[in-house]
Amino acid sequence: MTDANITGEEAGHDYRQALDEGFLPIREVARNTGINAVTLRAWERRYGLIVPYRTPKGHRLYSPANLERIGAILAWLSRGVAVGQVKALLDHGQPTPAPNDDNWSCLRAELLTCIAMLSERRLDDRFNSALALYPASTLVEQMLWPLLGELDQRWQGQFGARLEQVFFFSWLRSKLATRVYHCNRQIGGAPLLLVNLGEAPMAPGLWLSAWLASTSDCPVEVFDWPLPPNELLTALEQIAPRALVLYADQALDNTLVRRHLPRLAEQCPVPLLIAGPATHIHRDALAAMHSATDPLAAHAWLLSQGLLGVQELMP
Repeated sequence: MTDANITGEEAGHDYRQALDEGFLPIREVARNTGINAVTLRAWERRYGLIVPYRTPKGHRLYSPANLERIGAILAWLSRGVAVGQVKALLDHGQPTPAPNDDNWSCLRAELLTCIAMLSERRLDDRFNSALALYPASTLVEQMLWPLLGELDQRWQGQFGARLEQVFFFSWLRSKLATRVYHCNRQIGGAPLLLVNLGEAPMAPGLWLSAWLASTSDCPVEVFDWPLPPNELLTALEQIAPRALVLYADQALDNTLVRRHLPRLAEQCPVPLLIAGPATHIHRDALAAMHSATDPLAAHAWLLSQGLLGVQELMP
């Protein structure tokens, strides 16, 4: 942080000393943890989970101990513990509870009701409420990805299934694409390019993968329709992405899997990941390529390869 970015009392000795001791402003904490500022504030105000240092003007500064506590909170959330139960577990050392899906199953049931009613406003309200309390990775793991599995079963042979599917996929794409767009406007560097390998547009797993990457401070470019392999190579030349993710929900054409994808892997100038349930279907044919069966696994692989986060713009 430069002197030009510090104004008023924040330019004083106390603020500088706090930064020297490892305190971080909320924007840096959000960047480092993947938890947006709205969620951090909600954890503080509604649940008392995090108590940062406050400057005289009310700006939050987070200590190394706060960051450790955030890691502990995320660990509990990843086990399915509701955010309202975490403080007691952290503060009073209560016995480790067995994973409990009741909180999330109730929320998924509410979302399913909204989908059945084709109620965009109610769907928005419930999603936004959850988004204010949980990081994107927790929402994908506990809410959205399991919900998609439940919807797949619900839509088998049911009258009106196509209507519900188009409604929900359209809503999800619009919701996540808007968030990706706003993140892209704030982040520099080469984008992550995600391409839909399937024939149907609005692949939800593709957009969940894009959203997760975007929350890790990575600009994202999404192609929602498949491209011929030679045109995909042209896109790679012109966009110069940091990596390429090809996503497929369903079984793929045998020629694509056994001929075009291996050839693309040889010619691709950047790291290449094949993602989605199709990688399990074609696991033998794709054994020589990097693969991930779902958006969370794809996100974990990208993180492990150092492909997410802010990168410097090329001159």
